[in-house]
Amino acid sequence: MRNTRYVKGNPRIRQLLVREAARLMYEEHVKQYHDAKRMAAKRIFGQGNKGNTYVRSQDLPSNGEINDEVAKLANFHEGDNISKQLFLMRVTALDIMQTFESFNPRLIGSVSTGNIKKSSDIDIHLFLDHIEHLEMQLDALSWDYERNDVTINRAGRYVDYTHFYLERQFPIELSVYQTSDIKIRTRSSTDGKPIKRISSDKLLQMLLDEHGEEWSGYLQS
Repeated sequence: MRNTRYVKGNPRIRQLLVREAARLMYEEHVKQYHDAKRMAAKRIFGQGNKGNTYVRSQDLPSNGEINDEVAKLANFHEGDNISKQLFLMRVTALDIMQTFESFNPRLIGSVSTGNIKKSSDIDIHLFLDHIEHLEMQLDALSWDYERNDVTINRAGRYVDYTHFYLERQFPIELSVYQTSDIKIRTRSSTDGKPIKRISSDKLLQMLLDEHGEEWSGYLQS
C-alpha cells in the first residue's frame, strides 16, 4: 500500500504554490485557477515522492493571490509595454462597446481592472433576448466570429449561455445574457466579490482619467 503524505498550509509552501501557479498561467497559458493550483501542487510536491502527496483545498492559495502574482510577472517581463497595451485594449473595447451599444455592453475582467498580460483578451457582457439580433449585426459588419453555446448547472438548474469570439487587434469574447440579467451581479472567481461591470461611458471616463495624454494623441491622429 502506498503512503499518502498530507501537505498542510504554511506561508512558505503557500508562496511556492502561488509562484508556480502564476507561472503556469503566465508562461504556459493555463486558463483556470483551479487547474493552475492542482498542477502547481503536483509539480512541487509530486517530484521525488514514491507515495502520493495530497494538498487540501483549504491549504491552496486563493485566486486573488495568484492573480496578483500574475500581474507582477507581467509587469516584470513586459514593463512599459503593458501600459501601452492596456490603453490600446481599452480603446478597442470602447469601439466594440459603442458598436453594440443597443445591447447594453459591459466590460469586465483584466482590461477593466488593468491587471493584463500579453495574452489577455477583452471580455464584454452583452444583454439581449434574441441571439439572432446580434448575429445579424455581426454579419452586417462582415466580422468573422465563432459561436460557442455552453450549458451550465447552476444550483440544480441548467442554464444556456452563448459566447462569441472575435479576432480584432486583440482577441475578444462577447458573453450573451438575458436583458433582465443586467440587474444580477455575479461574483468574480478571483476574489469572490461581485463582478465589476464597466459601461461605455465609464470606460471613456477611465480613458480620460488614466490615459489622458495617450487618449488626446489618439483623437488627434
